[in-house]
Amino acid sequence: MSKDIQYIHEFDFSLISSFFKRIDRQGPGSPQVTKRALSFIDNLPVVSRIADIGCGSGGQTITLAENAEAHITALDLLPDFVAKLNGKIKDLKLENRIETIEGSMAALPFSDGELDLIWAEGSIYNIGFEKGLCEWHRFLKDHCYIAVSEASWLRDNQPAEIQEFWQNDYPDIDTVSNKVKIMEKAGYVPVAHFVLPEDSWIKNFYEPMPPAMESFLKEHDYSIGAKEFVKLMQHEIDMYMKYKEYYGYVFYIGKKI
Repeated sequence: MSKDIQYIHEFDFSLISSFFKRIDRQGPGSPQVTKRALSFIDNLPVVSRIADIGCGSGGQTITLAENAEAHITALDLLPDFVAKLNGKIKDLKLENRIETIEGSMAALPFSDGELDLIWAEGSIYNIGFEKGLCEWHRFLKDHCYIAVSEASWLRDNQPAEIQEFWQNDYPDIDTVSNKVKIMEKAGYVPVAHFVLPEDSWIKNFYEPMPPAMESFLKEHDYSIGAKEFVKLMQHEIDMYMKYKEYYGYVFYIGKKI
């Protein structure tokens, strides 16, 4: 495949933020997916504490607020995403339910045993699946939950082209069964897992990208960096359309032991 493709970790955060703030989601998902994952979580307290880690512009944050009686702390590293979420919170008058924080998922501002639910929809890859599950474990109360969605292999014997793509983009991709084992080793009882439907990728994530690409290029005066970023996004779309039977996002829900 090409070293004519730069990968996401090779771009400046400002360029990543500039592109993704133009679309409603920063990864595959949907309100239906969020609600389905939430349905596996039993016995949340009437007023629970939820941390939405790597919240992006908050599509799932709003869905959580609408479907759980909870105080939600939504955290993201990129100010543009937090600002966009703050606008949604204000429009929906959810200021008393959702607090936002600009910060790193590697240094969470919570106390041990403070949270009833940790949510990381499409974001745990930024720290790594195993590392995130292990490091965040202490912030949960006993017998409380974590829910994360994560890129996973759905079939064995992947073609070399898609193996190379993921090796460069996210080497921690693994089979569903191995991801479940990692969750167990990190101190959780696996409660449920399910594969996100194709619409979560195509309709909700990839279809909004072409108009975003054009406005992004214009804003950045068709710079080399902007063109390279658009090239990567188009390559990612092409890879998914060609190899979607081999991989997808999987939601994993676990209960702290």
